[in-house]
Amino acid sequence: MPYQTVKGTYDLLPEKMKRFNELETLFRSFLEIYGYSEIKTPVFEYTGVFKKENDTSDMVTKEMYTFSVNEKDSLTLRPEGTPGVIRLIIENKLYGSMELPIKMAYIEEMFRHERPQKGRQRQFTQMGIECIGDKDPLIDAEVIALGYFYIKTIGLEGVKVLINSLGDTESRLNYKKELIDYFTPYKDQLCTDCQSRLLKNPLRILDCKIDHENPVVQNAPKMKLNEVSEEYFNQVKHYLDILGIPYEIDDKLVRGLDYYTDTVFEVVSTNEESGSQATIFGGGRYDDLVKEMGGPQLSGIGFAIGLERLLILAEAEGIFLESEPYLDAYVINLYENNDQAMKVAAMLREEGFITEMDYYHRSLKAQFKSSDRKKARFVIIIGEDEVKNETVTLKDTLTKAQEEVPVKELCERMDQLLEDYYE
Repeated sequence: MPYQTVKGTYDLLPEKMKRFNELETLFRSFLEIYGYSEIKTPVFEYTGVFKKENDTSDMVTKEMYTFSVNEKDSLTLRPEGTPGVIRLIIENKLYGSMELPIKMAYIEEMFRHERPQKGRQRQFTQMGIECIGDKDPLIDAEVIALGYFYIKTIGLEGVKVLINSLGDTESRLNYKKELIDYFTPYKDQLCTDCQSRLLKNPLRILDCKIDHENPVVQNAPKMKLNEVSEEYFNQVKHYLDILGIPYEIDDKLVRGLDYYTDTVFEVVSTNEESGSQATIFGGGRYDDLVKEMGGPQLSGIGFAIGLERLLILAEAEGIFLESEPYLDAYVINLYENNDQAMKVAAMLREEGFITEMDYYHRSLKAQFKSSDRKKARFVIIIGEDEVKNETVTLKDTLTKAQEEVPVKELCERMDQLLEDYYE
């Protein structure tokens, strides 16, 4: 029986790969516009980079691919981008050599052991940014803006921005105590995961997928921000208004990772094709992560976009048209060997013409069929006379005109024909 892909992984065939590249190229253009530098971190890190004390996130407790290489070193395949970026910044002391804020971006493979479904795989690609430095609501709004306008530029319709504030340390501690007091009498009515989260991080109960419709969760008390956090959140909203970004406040939005503080956000699709996987991208601010990982007291904010999920939504909305093959030139070889055909094809490619040639000495009819299938604009025929005279027969497939051209003048003649046609 032939081998197949491992469950939760996939192949990228040429058409899909082309679309991936289009999305990545557009994202890189936004990174340049907003001043972000792309980096790449190792596929695996020491487990401690991702796993923090008392972390209750599903990613850490259930989904990481962790393995040991000796008795003391535990390694983990990268499940998300942020910790690796922070590790890179600290290890290379970029906070001392770069002007704040440090703006970093990545397009990397991630690995999580979760149930595969539409738009969610065990190996997947995330495009993300991290902005590290002093805390400022203007930066929060700008980070959201980069992702939002990227999505809008792709052409996705039905995009909604959800935001919330988890407050500063004081606000969160007060809210945590309030939630523990509220949920404790109802503990038996919560799912197993939420029961374990109750004392460690009760905020995670609010976005539980199992208990989302549970009346106990629906009626939970809302976050009461202190004056400082309230003013900070108001400023974030103020800047979003200035940027013309519509948003909704979702007081149940806490995101899936435990290190977030203050601003958290998700951009979701209302397209029916998105199904249960409506989140296009999401992220938030983290005040303590850099220091917890051994760096100075710096705050950060970032987001990550799942490329596979984005591609599904873009295809569902018909943003990508089926592209047909296209060539500038197809070299038909009727001579006894391939020497001259290879030279001509190499010359054309060197000048930037997308070129294919026949490799198998097929009949003239078969080679013309191949050039038609590949939508070649020009057909270049090389036979015994052409080799002898250092010429080629050049056929324009649009005008049907055919002429003999010296090899050394071929590229110039093709350029001229293209220019004349599109004038």
